[in-house]
Amino acid sequence: MIQRIQTIWLLLATIVLILMLFLPIATNLGVQESTLYIKGIQQSYSGDGLLVKTNIPILSTAILITLICFINIFNFKRRSLQKKIIIFTIVAIIGFAVWCSIYLKQLPGGIEGASFGVGAYLPAVAILFLLLAIFGINNDERLIRSAERLR
Repeated sequence: MIQRIQTIWLLLATIVLILMLFLPIATNLGVQESTLYIKGIQQSYSGDGLLVKTNIPILSTAILITLICFINIFNFKRRSLQKKIIIFTIVAIIGFAVWCSIYLKQLPGGIEGASFGVGAYLPAVAILFLLLAIFGINNDERLIRSAERLR
């Protein structure tokens, strides 16, 4: 299982998706500093006040996508199913990124003047790792087909 390259790519995609839960997507420095995380909008006022608005649907969707990616590591014996789940995960990440961009507009002050954090770029990195996993699965299939021809 570990000797296959797609396992490493899937594990890296899972780690990137886990990091996406903790790193900020965007920060808007306005009258009140607002930072958007997957787990919600965190606003700090000029004093010591801190308000956190949690968005449970986005948080649960991010956790679900991460779990699907992690569980897919153990489908190494069923390569065609593993490829289909990876394609589903890529589509889910793209939809999730669109959903987060819509949610980004809820920041006080909107997108204007917001600086994007590392979390905004992590979905693209996860998709890159998933595409590399698909290439690894295709290489495995070619190797198995050529070995069967030799029999």
